[in-house]
Amino acid sequence: MTERRKEAATNTRRVVWARAAGRCQFPGCNELLWQDYLTGKEDANFGFVAHIIAAKATGPRGDETESPKLANDVTNLMLMCYKHHHEIDNQKNVDGEYTYTVDELRGYKRKHEQRIELLTSLSDERSTEVVLFGANIGGVSSPISFSSAKDAVLPGRFPRNLTGTSIGLGNSSFQDHQTQYWDFEVQNLETNFERFVRPLIADETIPHLSIFGLAPQPLLIKLGSLLTDIQKADVFQLHREPPTWSWLPETDAFDLEISRPCKNHRQVALKIGISADINDERVFSALDTTDVSIWSLDAKDPHNDIIRSPGHIERFRTTVRQLLNEIKKVHGEDVELMVFPAMPVSCSIELGRIWMPKSDLPLAIFDQNRTIGGFIPTITIRQQS
Repeated sequence: MTERRKEAATNTRRVVWARAAGRCQFPGCNELLWQDYLTGKEDANFGFVAHIIAAKATGPRGDETESPKLANDVTNLMLMCYKHHHEIDNQKNVDGEYTYTVDELRGYKRKHEQRIELLTSLSDERSTEVVLFGANIGGVSSPISFSSAKDAVLPGRFPRNLTGTSIGLGNSSFQDHQTQYWDFEVQNLETNFERFVRPLIADETIPHLSIFGLAPQPLLIKLGSLLTDIQKADVFQLHREPPTWSWLPETDAFDLEISRPCKNHRQVALKIGISADINDERVFSALDTTDVSIWSLDAKDPHNDIIRSPGHIERFRTTVRQLLNEIKKVHGEDVELMVFPAMPVSCSIELGRIWMPKSDLPLAIFDQNRTIGGFIPTITIRQQS
C-alpha cells in the first residue's frame, strides 16, 4: 500500500494561508487561491500547502533528520497554486536533482511574506489614487496598464482601488499632425479631468494622487496645468531600459544648463532639451523668423531614460520654477512664451504643474511632428477667464 502523504495540521495550514494572504507564493504568480477568476466563485479552496523539505525523507527535497522535524512547521510550508505546486515537486535537472532547491523556495516564501507584511502595515494615509492618461502619439495608441502602474507605486504607497482612474481616449481616429487632433484631445482631457479627477482633488479622504501619462508633450503639459502643484501627487516616468514605471537607481548625474539670449526681441522662446538636443535653427524654421529671443534649458547629456528618480524630477522642478521667473523679469508680462520641448513624459507633466496661471506667462506649446517635418504650434495654456 502506498504511504499516504502527510499533511500539516489544520491550525498550521491556517497560519500559512494568512501569511501568504491567500496567494500563491511562487515568484511572479501571486494567484488568488480562494477565488475562481473564471466563475467568480469566492468560497472555494484552490491552494496547496506545500512542504519545502518533504514531510517524508523519500519525498521532494526530503531529509532523514529534517523531514519529520519540519513536517508541521510553518517555516517549512508554502502556499501554492496547483501549477506551481506540481512544478516544484516534479521538475528535475539532468542529474536527477530537484530544480528548485530548499534555499530558493525559502527565499520565495520569505520575500512574499515580507511584501504582504509591508503592504498590510501601510496606513490609510499611504493610499493613492492612480490616474492614467494616454493619447495617440503619431499613429500609435499609448495605453497604460493599471498593473504596471500599481507595481510602480508600491511599496511606498498602495492604490486605493483595483482599477485606478483613466482619463484618456484610447480609440481616437485623429493623429497629431492634424489640427482636429489637438482640439479634440484637449476637449476630451478637460472634460474627463473635470468629471473624474476634480472630485478626487476635492475629496479630503483622498490624500494623494499618482500620475501616469503617455501622450504628446503638449497634452501632458496641459494635464499638469490642470493638476497644479497644490494637490499632493507623484508623477511617474516610463523607462525604456528596463521597461518599467518604477524608479531606478541614479547611475548618472543629472546636470541642467541654462542659456540666455543675447538680444531682447518681441518674440520669446524656450527650448527644453532633456531627452534630446534642439538647435536654434529648428525654432527659426517653425517661427519663420530669426527675430526671437531664445532661452534654453538643457541636460548635459540628453537621452530618453535620463529621468531615473524622484530626485531628478525635483531638480527639474526647481530649475524651471526659477527660469520662468527670470524670463518674465527680463521680458515683462505682455509676451507669450513659446515652448519647444524635448522632454520625458514626467518632465512634461511637471512643467504644467509648476506653471502658475496668475503669475506666469502664457505658454504656446510646439510639438515636433515627423509627418510634417518640424515643430508645429499646438495648444496655448493661459489663465482661464
